[in-house]
Amino acid sequence: MTSAITQGGHREPRSNLAPIPFECDAPFLKISGELPHELNGTLYRNGPNPQFDSPGAHWFVGDGMLHAFHLENGRASYRNRWIRTPKWLAEHDAGRALFGGFGRKLPDAPASLTDGGVANTNVVFHAGRLLALEEAHLPTEIVPGTLATTGYQDYDGRLRGAFTAHPKIDPLTGEMVFFSYNASGPFTPTLSFGTISSSSKLTRLTRFEVPYASMVHDFIVTANHVLFPVLPITGSMDRAMSGRPPYAWEPDKGAFVGVMKRSGDVKDIVWFRGESCYVFHVMNAWEDGNRIVADVMQFEEAPLFPHPDGRPTDPEKSRARLCRWSFDLAGQTDRFTQTYLDDLTGEFPRIDDRRAGLVTQHGWYACANPDTPTFGALSGIAHVDGKGARKATYLLPEGDTLSEPVFVPRSDDAAEGDGWLLSAVWRAATNCSDLAVFNATDIGAGPVAVVHLGHRVPDGFHGNWLAV
Repeated sequence: MTSAITQGGHREPRSNLAPIPFECDAPFLKISGELPHELNGTLYRNGPNPQFDSPGAHWFVGDGMLHAFHLENGRASYRNRWIRTPKWLAEHDAGRALFGGFGRKLPDAPASLTDGGVANTNVVFHAGRLLALEEAHLPTEIVPGTLATTGYQDYDGRLRGAFTAHPKIDPLTGEMVFFSYNASGPFTPTLSFGTISSSSKLTRLTRFEVPYASMVHDFIVTANHVLFPVLPITGSMDRAMSGRPPYAWEPDKGAFVGVMKRSGDVKDIVWFRGESCYVFHVMNAWEDGNRIVADVMQFEEAPLFPHPDGRPTDPEKSRARLCRWSFDLAGQTDRFTQTYLDDLTGEFPRIDDRRAGLVTQHGWYACANPDTPTFGALSGIAHVDGKGARKATYLLPEGDTLSEPVFVPRSDDAAEGDGWLLSAVWRAATNCSDLAVFNATDIGAGPVAVVHLGHRVPDGFHGNWLAV
């Protein structure tokens, strides 16, 4: 973290969390190095960018803004747009915030206003549709290129309720597998599970009860199984109504993971138990005989959310590390094992998505500097092999931070890992952002090209590449 000089001469920390108050188009961006000419398409990235300040609003619930870096024939351009959700449109017309944290209406908001969706977490392309996602509302469809908002996508009226920010797309069948939590209403111990075909048809949607109401941000899909982690960031209507933390860390609840065959029924879910932890993001998972193996970024204690009484969690334990979960489907135990593979702080794991749900030999994640392993200060990229062993690490200059690295294959039939990593980098000294392009299997050599933007891309969550 660097410092800025205030008008009074005092130094204050500078970070990249604050929103930017504008939309713009930058058709010709300066490039250092040479963009690979095979790299033709658009990196779409999503994240919170509140239109208005709202007292007490959690960073997680800021209005979604899409940032699009278009690369083609060695050139680069940029466009950003707010996602025009019903919430964004109502607040834009009112000229002020109408919602607080987690969809809570402010006392002076119109009684008729009910939709607090923000569509701010991920952006994926499936079956011809570009979808902006969060975990409390339907997908929001976006027009590729222009970033215009089309509106909610409910798949011919068959999809109702929430939709995950982390659906999984089967690389062999094109099927999109999804889930949601709070499926029976706010802070309820119910999950939904469904599938959407490669032709964009909703083919399955069901609900089931889980051990307790939990914030289930991500889930696990292999070729033949789906796993639902229920981990102790708990939701409570009683806390929400009494002004206490709606979501809080309650480790005594324990960690549960439900395992189901993809072709099976929710009534056949088998629940495994483990040591209390929290996981926002899964790198990948696969089947190994009678075992399921999943690599996740595991926290000993959850960051960003307090204990029910408001006490913060332990910052030394509130950092994620690459961890391997193993489930013995043929054993006589209901426990799953959790083995840390590295002590490096990191988040936002990615793979070559052509291997999703299958055995992988490459993975990447944004990491902290080992000398300053603070959660949130992600200042490098780690590359790991199929056993989770670190192959290489790239670290930015002190003070700079970066976003989730997104893998782009060199071609459709290229070998796993043969391609590039794309990541937005915030430069603390200039308070501007770049797009860095790395050779995915040689990140230690640094970027092969850097696209320079004249303003910040605020810290955000997830993105994906759409080829031309």
